[in-house]
Amino acid sequence: MTDRSFSRADLETLRQWDTPTICNGLELIVPERRAVGFTVEPMVAADRKLPPIVGLARTGLIRAKEKPRGPIPTREDWYDYVAAGDLPTIAVLQDIDDRPGYGAFWGEVQSTVHLALGVAGCVTNGSFRDLDMLAPGFQIVGGRVGPSHAHVHMVQMRCQVNVFGMLCDHDDVIHSDYHGAVVIPADAVRKLPAAIDLITRREKVILDMARAPGFSAAKMREALKQAGEIH
Repeated sequence: MTDRSFSRADLETLRQWDTPTICNGLELIVPERRAVGFTVEPMVAADRKLPPIVGLARTGLIRAKEKPRGPIPTREDWYDYVAAGDLPTIAVLQDIDDRPGYGAFWGEVQSTVHLALGVAGCVTNGSFRDLDMLAPGFQIVGGRVGPSHAHVHMVQMRCQVNVFGMLCDHDDVIHSDYHGAVVIPADAVRKLPAAIDLITRREKVILDMARAPGFSAAKMREALKQAGEIH
């Protein structure tokens, strides 16, 4: 077991907040990452009603438009790699085709197998299919929906990937919901609850005043003074 600065319970705690709220907290804790570390293109969630997923990244490159050009990792090796141990995992796959999502890696079979291995879900710029047959509770946040898997195959695993601008490495902590995904630095995991609490209290001052009768620009100035720096 790898020594970590956080526990399963710490990751589970972060599931109570959506991904934008996690991004807000990170802006306070690691302001130098304000404009990096998250997806920057629209994404499609398999089930918008599912809670956020949080886990350790298991990364890979895939393509589908053509057959493999040479030796590739076996599916068995991928399953060994992605299977959850002491902490949940999230598959983070970058589709490197010139048109990502040409063929879907994710569908009924892969969602069922990965869920059984303890994988919380997937974040990908690729496509997924079998919308009515995906494993219940397995979240996919992807680039688009498509009908075929074409020649989909793994090209490389346990490597750095770029999913819609989010650079991600093996074992990075990922938080994702239907808004997209963000990488959480390991030393920020336990700091996030307090940071989010502070931001929430600052926002409440503004929201309460804005929702009260007689709100005006002058009252907004007053609220901003009370709330302090925000957004």
